[in-house]
Amino acid sequence: MNWEVILAPYEQVVEELKVKLKGMRKQFEHESRHSPIEFITARVKPIPSILEKAERRQVPLDQIADEIQDIAGIRVVCQFVDDIYTVVDMLRERSDFTILEEIDYIKSKKSSGYRSFHMIIQYPTETIHGRKLVTAEIQIRTLAMNFWATNEHSLNYKYKGRIPEKIQKRLQLAAEAAFNLDEEMSKIKSEIQEANRIFHRL
Repeated sequence: MNWEVILAPYEQVVEELKVKLKGMRKQFEHESRHSPIEFITARVKPIPSILEKAERRQVPLDQIADEIQDIAGIRVVCQFVDDIYTVVDMLRERSDFTILEEIDYIKSKKSSGYRSFHMIIQYPTETIHGRKLVTAEIQIRTLAMNFWATNEHSLNYKYKGRIPEKIQKRLQLAAEAAFNLDEEMSKIKSEIQEANRIFHRL
């Protein structure tokens, strides 16, 4: 398989979406309003990770593009939980891609404690062979959720998906602590936003 050719449209989609989402953040800043977007990261899944996921799910290599939805991944990180739903609403209003699926792991967390809002989208990109519809995943989460998920991902990698029960329990406790932090920060959101505006005027 020529992976460079296969992954080129995904790399293009990741770059285009990153630019557009950063543009949304800039618009809020220019209007001197609170931006619901703190920062954006993006990546194309590494080839070994694609192959490992395909093997785990028993997906034939010629069906990877149809069956694996997160080859192109965008992560939008927000300060507050309600910012997540502001971003979701803004993405629903866009006409440059189609939303295929939404999964709210904030209202219905995973058993591990994982929280995030996932969108599976279909994004049209132009290639030398014409227009191609590329599936991508957008994850929207708070800073606290992102901190937890990044560490959980590292532990999953270390233990090959079999995290010891003792560590799993600690992760669940940490997930609740992270969510409690988000809840408390939401209660003083207006104070934090006013402090940020004063700071940026200095």
